[in-house]
Amino acid sequence: MKKEMLINVSQPEECRIAIVEDGILEEFYLERTSQESFVGNIYKGVVVNLEPSIQAAFVDFGVGKNGFLHISDVEPQYFRQGGYDPSAQYDRPEDLAASRFGSDFGDDDDGDDSDDDAPSSGGGTKTQARRGRRPRPGARPRVKPPIQEIFKRGDEVLVQVIKEGIGNKGPTLSTYISIPGRYLVLMPALGRVGVSRKIEDDQVRRRLRGTLLDLDPPKGLGFIVRTAGQDRTKKDLSRDMAYLLRLWRLIVRRIRKSTGPCEIYEESDMIIRTIRDIFAADVDAIYIDRKEQYDAAKEFLQLVMPRFVDRLHKHDAKEALFRKYNLDEEIAKIHQREVPLPRGGSIVIDQTEALVAIDVNSGNFRYDGSSEEAAYHLNLMAAREIARQLRLRDLGGVIVNDFIDMRREKHRSNVERALKDAVKRDRARTKILRTSPFGLIEMTRQRVRPSLKRSIFRDCPCCSGRGVVKSSESMAIEVTRVLIAAAQQPKASQINCRVNEEVAAYLNNKKRREIAMIEDDNSVVVHIIGSESVFPEHVEVECKDAEGRRIYLADSHDSSRNGRR
Repeated sequence: MKKEMLINVSQPEECRIAIVEDGILEEFYLERTSQESFVGNIYKGVVVNLEPSIQAAFVDFGVGKNGFLHISDVEPQYFRQGGYDPSAQYDRPEDLAASRFGSDFGDDDDGDDSDDDAPSSGGGTKTQARRGRRPRPGARPRVKPPIQEIFKRGDEVLVQVIKEGIGNKGPTLSTYISIPGRYLVLMPALGRVGVSRKIEDDQVRRRLRGTLLDLDPPKGLGFIVRTAGQDRTKKDLSRDMAYLLRLWRLIVRRIRKSTGPCEIYEESDMIIRTIRDIFAADVDAIYIDRKEQYDAAKEFLQLVMPRFVDRLHKHDAKEALFRKYNLDEEIAKIHQREVPLPRGGSIVIDQTEALVAIDVNSGNFRYDGSSEEAAYHLNLMAAREIARQLRLRDLGGVIVNDFIDMRREKHRSNVERALKDAVKRDRARTKILRTSPFGLIEMTRQRVRPSLKRSIFRDCPCCSGRGVVKSSESMAIEVTRVLIAAAQQPKASQINCRVNEEVAAYLNNKKRREIAMIEDDNSVVVHIIGSESVFPEHVEVECKDAEGRRIYLADSHDSSRNGRR
C-alpha cells in the first residue's frame, strides 16, 4: 500500500493537508489564517467569574474570549488554595471534609490504580484497587472540593486550551498540562511514567515502561510513551525526553516572569504538528508545494527524525499538487449530504446542533442472495465509509448511525465490529455502543475544534441556516396580514410594500381581490413592488399619510432577516 502526505500551501490564507492511501483520500486537515487556533497553547490566565451552579470558572487568558474551566479539569495542586490536601485522594465527601476541618471520618481509602499505561482491552488485566493502598501519583481524585472554595476572582491559573470554542461558547481549558513530543508526552501533573492505551501488547508496555525508568526522568514530572514510540530505541526516547525537558524549563521561566493574562507556550503550526503526530515509517513520501514551508519541515525532520529526511520532497511541477492527485473533486464531495457507496447504495449525513445523524440507504444496491445477506454486506461497506467520513469531515459529539435492519445477531455483531475496526485509525477518541432495539448504533467522537463544515461555511442569510424558506403562497398570506395592520393606522394614505419578485407576482395575481378590499375599506393606496435582489422572505413596508410624511409601524416581524417595515 502506497501512503503519501500532501501539503498544499499555495494560497497564503489556507493550509491543506491530505493523507492519501493508494490514491484514496483517507484524512484531510484544513487551517486558515483567519481562524486562529488556540488548542494546545498554554496561558497564564486570570479567574474573572465563578459559577458554583455548574462548578466552573471563567478565565481570561488574553485572547478576547474567556475560557471555560470545569472543576473536573482542575489539577489537585490547586486544592491547597482552598485549604485541602492536594496529595490526598478523596472517594467520599466526608473524606474531603476531614481533610479540611480535621474531623475523624475513618481512614479507609479506595485508591484507583487505573492509569494510562493500563491495558485498554485484550489479554491484560488492570490492577485492582485495594483498600488502604495509596493511589498512583497523578490519578485524578474522584471527589473534588467546590470550585468556589479553590479559586477567587483575580486568582492566576496556568491553563491549556483543550477544545476550541464553538459558536458562542468559549474555548475549554484544563490545568492538566500536556506537551507532546514526537515519541513522548510530558505531563507535569502526572508524576510518573506511563504508556499510551492504544499500545495493547503487555510485553511491549512493560518494555517501554522499563526503558523510560532507565532514562531516570526528573522527579515530579510525568511522561507517557506515544503510539509512535513503541518501536523506537532508548536513544530515540532519550533525545525526545531531553527536548521536552528543555522546553519545560523554558516554560517554567516564562511562568515565573510573566503576569497574567498572557501566552506562555504556543503549539506548532499545522504542518509541523501533523508531521509530528501522524508521520510514521509507513508514509512513503511527503510533498510540499511551497519552499518556505518545505524548509521548515526539513529542519524539523532533521532535528527529530533525521532518517526520514529523504522522504520529504518539494513539489515543483506546474500542475497544482492536489489537482495532480485528483483531490479537489474528492474534497468537494466531503461537503455533500449524500455519499455514494460502491455497487450502489449511499449514506446520508445530517449535522444538527445536538448530534450527527447518518442514514444508510440501499438505493440500487444488488447482491446475489437473500435480503438479509444484501443488507449485511451493504452495512459492512457503510460502516467503513462512515468511519472515513467522520475523519474527513471532523464530525464530533453524539453520532447516531441508522443501518439497514438485520435479523441475525451474528450479522449485527459483525457490523459493530467492522465499525470499531474502521475507527481504530482515528486519532480522536471514540466510543461505540451495541446496536439498539431500533437498529441504531450510537457512538461518540471527540470534538476538539469545529467540524470542517463549520470552518468553511456560514449560515445562509436567506434561510438562517434552516435549509428551507417559506413558499410564495406562505409569504403572500403573511404580507396580506401586514398590509391590513398598516392600513388600519390612523392617517394612513399610501402603503408601499417591497418583497421578492415571486411573492409580488403571487400578490398581484392571486391576492389582487384581497388587496383591493384593503384599499376600499381603509381608503388607502397599496403598491406592491417586486425585486429580484431581495431574499424570498424579505418584507419591507412603508406607510405614509396624505402629505407624504412617513408613519412608523410597530414591527411584529423578524426584521433582522426579512428587512425593515
